[in-house]
Amino acid sequence: MPDKKIEVIAYSGYREEESPRYFVIDEEKIEVIKILRMWVEEGYESRNRKRFFTVRGSDGYIYTLFFDEKLSDWFLKK
Repeated sequence: MPDKKIEVIAYSGYREEESPRYFVIDEEKIEVIKILRMWVEEGYESRNRKRFFTVRGSDGYIYTLFFDEKLSDWFLKK
């Protein structure tokens, strides 16, 4: 199952992918209550970096979101 592109409202620091504050899934806005884990993955050949965040949402569920630096988009990891 492919990852799902989502809308994310992130911390408005100097980097847009700094850390997610809210995200929208199926027209539902979910607040990030807590960031549980953060890490970066970089493709060896593609050199594409992805910044991952495992978060607890205001709906009580845990999600893994990531920012794809090459595409400049946010995704929900499936």
